[in-house]
Amino acid sequence: MIIAWLAFYDGLLAVAMLTAGVVGAHWGFATPFFGFTMFLLGSLLGLVALLLGLIGIFATRNPLRAPARPRAVIGTILGLVAIAPVLWIVVPGVVTGHSAPPINDITTDFDHPLEFTHAQKLNVDGRDMKYDKAKYADRQLQGYGPLLPLKMPAPPDDTFKAVQRTAAQMPTWTITITDPATRTLEGYSTSGLFHFDDDFMIQVRPGDAGGSLLEMRSKSRDGIGDFGVNHQRIKDFFAAISPGSSG
Repeated sequence: MIIAWLAFYDGLLAVAMLTAGVVGAHWGFATPFFGFTMFLLGSLLGLVALLLGLIGIFATRNPLRAPARPRAVIGTILGLVAIAPVLWIVVPGVVTGHSAPPINDITTDFDHPLEFTHAQKLNVDGRDMKYDKAKYADRQLQGYGPLLPLKMPAPPDDTFKAVQRTAAQMPTWTITITDPATRTLEGYSTSGLFHFDDDFMIQVRPGDAGGSLLEMRSKSRDGIGDFGVNHQRIKDFFAAISPGSSG
């Protein structure tokens, strides 16, 4: 039966594309964005294979068409395999109502955001590294709520030393430059699967009533959304450096 065979071959193609996207990006055979695009296309084909497979299973109830049922079943299984990773990412946010907003640039200060210096010099693909308040600020507030700078009791110079120590211990982080004169630090974080790189910048400012304020910005190099990764990166660093933390 044609539908059963279509489900089978579509499922094979879906899994192949999904696997090629992950392997290609992870091992450097393709750019992270191209690999992720292949991954999404594979998942889309997987959805088609799942639907065709279910139709094929239903249509092969007739004993005359029963020999084609195994192909329809395999196509259905392959379709489920292909869409499972996307469902694992998307469904929890839909169920809880806390889906990440379609932004990829997060800051603790909308009015005086940190502006990348070293990352801008390394920019070879024309990306605009300046913070766009009109584009991102309201979406960040609506999606995550307030993200305030971290108050630290120590003087700014001592706090910056703690920033350097803690940043050096953060998994996936690579520090590119530190400037004690301005108490700023820049670097990037590389994701484990697709090897996406996100730039981040940290600055220690004097507190209004003594102590220090720790400002941070994190921005993805690719795409429109980030599945909440940049916001979580700032929260994780603040938790790691906060007084009383094990880090």
